[in-house]
Amino acid sequence: MNDAIRPQPGIMDIALYEGGKAAIAGATNVLKLSSNENPFGPSDKAKDAFARSVHNLHRYPNTDHASLRQAIAEVHGLDANRVICGVGSDEIITFLCQAYAGPKDEVVFTEHGFLMYRISALAAGATPVEVAERDRTTDVDAILRACNRRTKLVFIANPNNPTGTMISAAEIERLAAGLPAQAILVLDGAYAEFVEGFDAGLALIESRTNVVMTRTFSKIYGLGGLRIGWGYGPQQIIDVLNRIRGPFNLSNTQLDTAEAAVRDQDFVNRCRSDNARMRHWLAQALAELGIPSDTSLANFILARFASPEEAEACDLFLQKQGLIVRRVASYKLPHCLRITVGDEASCRRVVHAIAQFKGVK
Repeated sequence: MNDAIRPQPGIMDIALYEGGKAAIAGATNVLKLSSNENPFGPSDKAKDAFARSVHNLHRYPNTDHASLRQAIAEVHGLDANRVICGVGSDEIITFLCQAYAGPKDEVVFTEHGFLMYRISALAAGATPVEVAERDRTTDVDAILRACNRRTKLVFIANPNNPTGTMISAAEIERLAAGLPAQAILVLDGAYAEFVEGFDAGLALIESRTNVVMTRTFSKIYGLGGLRIGWGYGPQQIIDVLNRIRGPFNLSNTQLDTAEAAVRDQDFVNRCRSDNARMRHWLAQALAELGIPSDTSLANFILARFASPEEAEACDLFLQKQGLIVRRVASYKLPHCLRITVGDEASCRRVVHAIAQFKGVK
């Protein structure tokens, strides 16, 4: 080992990200409810676009993503020039940290926030600052107290993962207005489509110069395997991010499939409605088993057990039944399991198994 070859400061402080478990050794009929995936997959229109893209595999994609940006803009009523596309919303988060945070700067996020905020901050050489939540919900006053002249970025997911909780538009506006002049508020809207009538902060972005939003095609659109995301914000910030974006960061297949997906809002509406119905049922069924959860506005339930030991024991029991859920000790919630809202059969199967674990017949 050559001790003279060293990574940049902060890199070795990054704990490797662990995604939701996807398989159980020796198990058949496995049901994966660990990664908040859409149980219905992508829409038929998105599948058709994916299939057609095979004819252009030898072609380089457009560098400006113009067609996809225009589709996103038309669906959401945005300025296409202020849309940026990336390899999942993760890449937009990375761009923001790379462009606006560095040594001696601070990046603020909440204690149960998405792990990539901390990872991207450390990768940029910045200092991650974790702020306590209140009852697993973003605390605006705590965030504002944590900000100072070194604060460059503030990340909040609304609804949040893995808690499923969210705060009001008024609270978001109060947060944006109270930030130091040099700080950017980043609204992570990965689960925004699951909330009926929610604009994910778009109106606030139009009225302010310090707010950016990130979105993804991985959740309600069912395209997690293709890794496509986008962001929206003030022109000045988007121009900066495009300077560090790789010119061919998205393939023709990604671009064409995402465009077809975003234009199929009938599919999105059906998925939102079905998710809301089964989310309510799942939360109520778990509560009847003595397992509470906060009101979730996303496509998962954060089931709270009496202790970390009980949560771990339940997880192991579920695995023996071929059921994969997500332990969230890495999010400082060791007594919880995050359970994706599947289709009706999946929800009933996981509740039946947990009832067996709890000794309820």
